[in-house]
Amino acid sequence: MNRRVFDAGPFDQYERNGFDEMFAEDGRPRSHYGALYNRLATLSTEDMESRHHMADLVMRRQGITFTVYGRGEGLEQIIPFDPIPRLISSEEWETLERGLEQRVRALNAFVHDVYHDRLILKDRVVPAELVVGASGYQRECVGLRVPRDIYIHISGIDLIRDENGQFLVLEDNARTPSGVSYVLNNRHVMKQVFPFLFQQYNVRPIDDYPANLLATLRAIDPSGRDDPTVAVMTPGVYNSAYFEHSFLARQMGVELVEGRDLFFDGGYVYMKTTRGPRRVDVLYRRVDDRSLDPLAFDRTSVLGVAGLYGALRAGNLGLANALGTGVCDDKAIYPFVPEFVRYYLREEPILGNVETFRLTEPSQRQHVLTNLEKLVVKAVDGSGGYGMLIGPASTKAQREEFARKIEADPRRFIAQPTISLSQHPTFVDGRLEGRHIDLRPFVLFGDQVRVLPGGLTRVALPKGSLVVNSSQGGGTKDTWVLRGDPPEQNEATGELQGD
Repeated sequence: MNRRVFDAGPFDQYERNGFDEMFAEDGRPRSHYGALYNRLATLSTEDMESRHHMADLVMRRQGITFTVYGRGEGLEQIIPFDPIPRLISSEEWETLERGLEQRVRALNAFVHDVYHDRLILKDRVVPAELVVGASGYQRECVGLRVPRDIYIHISGIDLIRDENGQFLVLEDNARTPSGVSYVLNNRHVMKQVFPFLFQQYNVRPIDDYPANLLATLRAIDPSGRDDPTVAVMTPGVYNSAYFEHSFLARQMGVELVEGRDLFFDGGYVYMKTTRGPRRVDVLYRRVDDRSLDPLAFDRTSVLGVAGLYGALRAGNLGLANALGTGVCDDKAIYPFVPEFVRYYLREEPILGNVETFRLTEPSQRQHVLTNLEKLVVKAVDGSGGYGMLIGPASTKAQREEFARKIEADPRRFIAQPTISLSQHPTFVDGRLEGRHIDLRPFVLFGDQVRVLPGGLTRVALPKGSLVVNSSQGGGTKDTWVLRGDPPEQNEATGELQGD
């Protein structure tokens, strides 16, 4: 139901559609948003415009960029930043944190199992052909041991809210999830440009993420040395996430290397330095599996290190994430993750999935083919918002094209209902309007599981769009996980106590 909430101030003409993060169904701000709403209501359009412009300048000066492909050639852009923060109450976050930890532990147990005992396949919890047929399943990893039996050291679990406000997992990203650098920089920008918004809340800090990431990487050091050498491995400056690679290396105080900076010798990987070769103990690689070693995988790869796979087999290198974790990212595996929780952990899943149709099942495939105009169809190995069909926004020709693709190779696709993501006030064209958002929290798994409070809130900036990816016109917000109760207000004046 569409309903106008306000007719004055920065919320002039604001309309509440579906689940709104800030406003309840009666049009009043939710309790933890009350203080933020009152602050925003006092700002003029000119003030908002000025501070929004300042935020853009800060991000440009800091080089907070990403690269868009598919428009002739790679185009480096400043990622759009919306200055209205997304708030998550301490009670909501406590549930999310437990659910994320539970899900990542189950996914890790699944990866270890399918490359070793394969118990879950023998028990037919998930069809074996789905697992071994996944593009992310690496046969070279069968029997390969990894430090601590941990495979998924850094993950990004995409969450959405449905029309009832319930958080659901939309995707698991267990290969090389991007976006945490934007989380850290968004917080930095907010503190500079909107300090008065930030200071009124008790927000959980996030600036210890680089230290926690380094601790996670050191936890998988196989050498046992007191000061292991850790490096971040990037495909290079033309990669869309190069800013993040360089940023994280700088924040951790470790080297940023490319494949050409490394070599294999005597069972170990070494880094070339001006002082001679230096042994590398742990690599945080942002290079995909098949490009890591041209001798073991893609022989045409110029991004990897010849022999790196040998160092892994010899147990002389910690690799984050481990080889083969991409099997978890396959969207045809995703519907089974709640069963992974029950099978490996003997627990009920805390976080649910979005309803998903498996197109290898004839009855489900037929349902999807006859209802394409209502559904979202995704390639099982797609990412970045590419290769999707959003039924309600599609043309007849597009639906016919996807129908042919599905019938030709149903294993390549899944389908889900079109869920109208929750919306959040977003500063657009000089006023606040509702825009759809999601959330990508980041989870570290080394000596312990650590969940970064909050995560990356992505915003679909075009009105009505459900695609939040930055490569498809999306932006980002700062995400505040509140600690304790929200600030109290004077009921008569609306002012915060202690202002």
